[in-house]
Amino acid sequence: MSQSSHPSSVWYRPMLARHAGEDHRTASALELFFDLCFVAAVAQTSSAFEHEIGTGRALHGLLGYALVFFAIWWAWMNFTWFASAYDTDDVPYRVLTLVQITGALVMAAGAAQALEHGDFTVITWGYVIMRLAMVTQWLRAAYTDRQRRGSALRYALGILVLQIGWLVRLLLPHDTGLVSFAVLAVGELAVPVWAERAVGTTWHPQHIAERYGLFTLIVLGESVMAAGLAVRTALDTHQETGSVMAIALGGVLTVFALWWLYFAQDAPRRLRAQSTAMLWGYGHYAVFASAAAVGAALAVNVAHATGHTALTGVQAAAMYTVPVALFITCVWFLHRRAAQGSGKAGVVSPVAALAVLATTFVPCTVLCTGAIASLMMGAHLFTARRGRQEH
Repeated sequence: MSQSSHPSSVWYRPMLARHAGEDHRTASALELFFDLCFVAAVAQTSSAFEHEIGTGRALHGLLGYALVFFAIWWAWMNFTWFASAYDTDDVPYRVLTLVQITGALVMAAGAAQALEHGDFTVITWGYVIMRLAMVTQWLRAAYTDRQRRGSALRYALGILVLQIGWLVRLLLPHDTGLVSFAVLAVGELAVPVWAERAVGTTWHPQHIAERYGLFTLIVLGESVMAAGLAVRTALDTHQETGSVMAIALGGVLTVFALWWLYFAQDAPRRLRAQSTAMLWGYGHYAVFASAAAVGAALAVNVAHATGHTALTGVQAAAMYTVPVALFITCVWFLHRRAAQGSGKAGVVSPVAALAVLATTFVPCTVLCTGAIASLMMGAHLFTARRGRQEH
């Protein structure tokens, strides 16, 4: 019997590693709740990013967005991989997960302040709350899973030391903020590489692929919602209705194509070796960040069409085409070794990404981007069908 099949009222059970080949391993209700609470942080960050772009501070907003989204992504990713290996679903596990959710909500409350004013105090405390709860989870794993105790202790030690570093960073002069952030971020990225060298944890390929897919769905859905609100506001004021509707149609076509592209891949097939899994997991920072940025960029383009932003037409267009092209390129890169069909299928995504970037300098950028993204998916389907017929 798998651990997930035990009654949910169990107070405590030993935190032993779950089998990597466990049948019917799916995301739990707690994991889904965890993701939904993280959406608050994503939404607040995207909204603040949109505000910075709209006020003409695109570079400042982009830097803040990259930093804040790193904290969101990294905290989410660490919980996801830990849960794939050690989800006991007992009372201590649930309580510690709820503590992490509390930290995510604190991060959401501080996202705008960090992005717009460079004040990372609130978001740092939210992040530390989440990570200290994760230290406790790893110590539980070290106590009961003797075979992987070395890895669990490395995780706990590395995370704990870095949380002290994040709190010390709040006391440093403001002009050292970017350098100290970079140093600590590199340390965060290095912890799993160092810890997994002891004894690898038993993450489940299908479970991990599903978790990442679900979060991609949530982020793309957030983009649709943000764009929908912007379109509704524009239509309520009866300004540039034709331009706004063209942006809405292009946005819908784009998001549909990005969804199709992502889920057309065979992710579990990619997640076989530890090295490729690390690359796949780390690469999703760009996938998630670009997907969330699409929604903010749609809202910015609606604001530009109605004359409510200081950006030029090319600048507003670039804020949309760059994250779309980045999403397409990252998905292609992360899955290129598992691509199906003929060799010609491998060039479709890079060519589409270049075409999307080229639409930055043409009228109706969002609509043209949606058309190119739709043609990209048609080309993928065509080449995949031909490949199956030849095979």
